[in-house]
Amino acid sequence: TDPRSVRGDDNLQSMIVGTVMRKIKSRTWKKQRYFKLQEDCMTIWYKSKKAGNAHSTFSVNDVETVREGHQSEVLLSIADEFPPDRCFTLVFRGRRGNLDLVADSADEAQSWIKGMKKLIENLENMGESEKLDQWICEWFKKADKNNDGRMNFPEIRVLLKMMNVDMNEHHAHRLFMTADKSQTGTLEDDEFVLFYKMLTQREDVLRVFQDYSGDGQKLSLRDLEEFLRDEQLEEVDGVQQLAMELIQRYEPSDTAKMLKAMSIDGFLMYLASAEGSIFHPRQQSLYQDMTQPLNHYFISSSHNTYLMEDQLRGHSSVEGYIRALKRGCRCVEVDCWDGPNGEPIVYHGHTFTSKILFKDVVIALRNYAFKVSEYPVILSTENHCGVEQQRVMAQHLNTILGDKLLKSTLDGKIPVSFPSPEELKGKILLKGKKIGGLEESLNGPVEPEDSLTGEVSDEDEAADIDEDSLHSNSLRRMAKKSKQRLSKELSDCVVYCKSVHFSSFKHSRIHSKFYEISSFTESKARKHLREAGAEFVHHNARQLTRVYPSGLRTDSSNFNPQEMWNTGTQIVALNFQTAGVEMDLNDGLFSQNGRCGYVLKPDFMRMSERSFDPEVPINREGYRPLSLCIQVISGQQLPKVNIKESSVVDPFVRVEIHGVPLDQAKQETRYIDNNGFNPVWYDTLRFTIHAPELALVRFVVEDYDKASRNDFVGQYSLPFSCIQQGYRHIHLLSKDGTSIPPASLFVHVRITNLV
Repeated sequence: TDPRSVRGDDNLQSMIVGTVMRKIKSRTWKKQRYFKLQEDCMTIWYKSKKAGNAHSTFSVNDVETVREGHQSEVLLSIADEFPPDRCFTLVFRGRRGNLDLVADSADEAQSWIKGMKKLIENLENMGESEKLDQWICEWFKKADKNNDGRMNFPEIRVLLKMMNVDMNEHHAHRLFMTADKSQTGTLEDDEFVLFYKMLTQREDVLRVFQDYSGDGQKLSLRDLEEFLRDEQLEEVDGVQQLAMELIQRYEPSDTAKMLKAMSIDGFLMYLASAEGSIFHPRQQSLYQDMTQPLNHYFISSSHNTYLMEDQLRGHSSVEGYIRALKRGCRCVEVDCWDGPNGEPIVYHGHTFTSKILFKDVVIALRNYAFKVSEYPVILSTENHCGVEQQRVMAQHLNTILGDKLLKSTLDGKIPVSFPSPEELKGKILLKGKKIGGLEESLNGPVEPEDSLTGEVSDEDEAADIDEDSLHSNSLRRMAKKSKQRLSKELSDCVVYCKSVHFSSFKHSRIHSKFYEISSFTESKARKHLREAGAEFVHHNARQLTRVYPSGLRTDSSNFNPQEMWNTGTQIVALNFQTAGVEMDLNDGLFSQNGRCGYVLKPDFMRMSERSFDPEVPINREGYRPLSLCIQVISGQQLPKVNIKESSVVDPFVRVEIHGVPLDQAKQETRYIDNNGFNPVWYDTLRFTIHAPELALVRFVVEDYDKASRNDFVGQYSLPFSCIQQGYRHIHLLSKDGTSIPPASLFVHVRITNLV
């Protein structure tokens, strides 16, 4: 942030002076903390009055958004004590907990709310090169222990270790002398930036640049066109236009721009940009046909959405819904039980997880359902309430959601197939038990006495847990099917997603209606997949299926969703709160198509007249295997995984293919000793891909350790169909799926036909 803008901004001025506010963790935990924005306008520093010298900091970079007023459960719990105009919440990226604050006055709260919003906006508008300078300066400040804004060579060596660089002393010293323009034997801010940039010169990129440059100094327009055509495989007819645009967009030198040429700096800026990334920008926006029936899409789905931790003692929270919806999730789950005072509650039954009100979940749904995607949200209910509280549920759904709740078929006629995501935009669909079918409810009112025979057993989950674990008595007790009556009011809220028990694919083919949906536990789904893969795919071309984690996963771990997508299962429900390869794949699949939470299934999974068996992809019509060749060239600024000052990463890269069983594969580069800063591999990995339409590619960087498990450094997952060929950067993500700039990999990709 430019210091000049601070001077003119009263909010930032008062943040720099600092403010005492209450940090709130619960109704009983409310402590005063002194908060202050550092001069760099990038770091918030805070300490308690009593803690002596102990303080904490966080970066503005880590804050995703600011919510005003009572918008978190913690602040709602103390709403009677502090008015909303003094309260606000800082929401962090990834899985880090929120910070709930109460200022002493509404004006002070506004200063922080407006100031934080401005700082976040400034960051979002920063260009790549400014971001890099910013990142370098942050490191410099961390290492400048006595805050005098300058550093000698021994201090710089410590700093480089912190930045994951282990380097040749002579080489570093030579660069240090060159960067020390003021010849004071120390580097100041801008001298350090210069030193850092000399240190990070990209030999790998220079090599490519010189291969295509006529004079070794610049790329002429023709040189650049040749590079874009031959290496990046850009479409031939638009290549001259593209070359001109890239020079305009990324070339920092005006002289080069006038000559219609690109310098090494401009070339590097282009390669490090979104256009130079491995993910095709066209497929990051909404590019798929959204007018197909709903069951023709994979749908981003969450399991036990209310849980923030594990399934036995975890904390239930409305925040779980907000986080999932903000990640593009389009199917959330609620377990409802009879609560006190006639209000239904949500929690993981028969466990020690905490409880929240059903009403609050519905309010969160109303507020956040369509913030990141306008396509429909499915609310999957597991209903354990008696008729009375089911009526209350229906009442909340109707009054809180209003016309967002889908109450009848779209045209009032009896449909023969699903409407499309396009037609259902802005709608929330309830998935649950229903008395009778769509036909009856459209043919006139159901007689009231029918509702008494509308018996409903628990959603099949409890029963399935039993099959997974016959040895466990407490779970078996839980699984006794209770015959339970269904209230007509709640039944009427279910339109296109009627939960039914599954008997067999054959039975479904003959008897089932398209709007009937069955849920399987992962082990059941695997059994069907092994015994009748092609029938499973066929079934999903007509109906929706939901698969969820086994009841034995009490730690909220996940199964591999890829296996289930291979069967065309649309609703593959994962524990969104648990980081790991499974959520990486989910984020990878749904990172395309505008992150709208819907991805169109390949055509061979949508046609009822075609047959596709994921176990034998070779048999399908139009089978065309591809060869994928990835040269892993280098890595840049990989984050440190070990907090120990002295340790530096020994990185290697693993490329994993996730797809049909025949495509599952992984290969690794060798590891590089002691260099997380600019490791160079030039290792080539080759794969054959039999069902490219279903494949995902995951790049993982780990820190090699011969004695113990390798540490995770970063990863990036994307659909095979979204890969751009040529020289590309891969911008790595943390375990939480948030970005960790400027960490990246540089690769060269080629895809060729095998046949």
